[in-house]
Amino acid sequence: MIVTVTLNPALDLTYPVGALVPHRTHRVTGVAERAGGKGLNVARVLHALGEPVLATGLLGGPSGAVVASLLATEGVPASFVPIAGDTRRTVAVVDPGGATGFWEPGPVVPAAEWLRFVDHFRELVGRAAVVTLCGSLPPGLPIDAYAVLSRLAAAEHVPVLLDTSGPALRHGLAAAPTVAKPNAEELAELGTVSLEGGALVVSHGPEGLHAITPDGEFRCAPPYPVDGNPTGAGDACAAALARGLRDGAGWPELLADAVALGAAAVASPVAGSFDPDVYRSTRAALAVTSGGGSC
Repeated sequence: MIVTVTLNPALDLTYPVGALVPHRTHRVTGVAERAGGKGLNVARVLHALGEPVLATGLLGGPSGAVVASLLATEGVPASFVPIAGDTRRTVAVVDPGGATGFWEPGPVVPAAEWLRFVDHFRELVGRAAVVTLCGSLPPGLPIDAYAVLSRLAAAEHVPVLLDTSGPALRHGLAAAPTVAKPNAEELAELGTVSLEGGALVVSHGPEGLHAITPDGEFRCAPPYPVDGNPTGAGDACAAALARGLRDGAGWPELLADAVALGAAAVASPVAGSFDPDVYRSTRAALAVTSGGGSC
């Protein structure tokens, strides 16, 4: 199975309004709730693909209980470690002109709760074919948390996909994950990086993916533009990469699948889902070349 780790999940709330006007009271026409966080989106996509997956991480308080309930309703297998703090909420206020987001930082996680999760992860990783480490770190966790988990997976010879940003990415790279998947902006913030034998898959949004690997460089871009919601496209790419790592796919096939699934996620209105028809048609149209070539 593929184990997805989300250390800072969220209860995603969407508030639609007629128009967003600063310093005014707004009448919300409805409230949509969804289990959020990059790793949960990866788990949701893999589950929709029929792949064996287990979502883990940290959940606590009333918001955490709602997240757990929403995942159970979707049928996504999960095994979270409970914490005392309340899982964060993210709020998107949507009007005809777009969306405005408000992201909480997450609960403070004390050392004892972190160590309890490390023990839990140690038990799960022995049964994993691949591990994905995705998203931000909540306050209180050590900045090298992903490096700690990556090394535990490596000790069990389990491939690791790392998808985070900022200091968490920089410190996570020190543990040489199998694949790191920053976007171009996140990579630019880091400057020079070295994976010591691992692979770097850089997302360029609608221009596709660029993989720098021990076997050479590969590029793949969608064969045609896809209109829709780009939120969650990167998580769908991560799901495809994790599945490809499990199956031992070659880089051309792996990148083509990731680009196709990312495009299919753009065509779907909600993060963590994808349009099966767009996935099939895009995947069939893709080929990839090495040495700096393009699809």
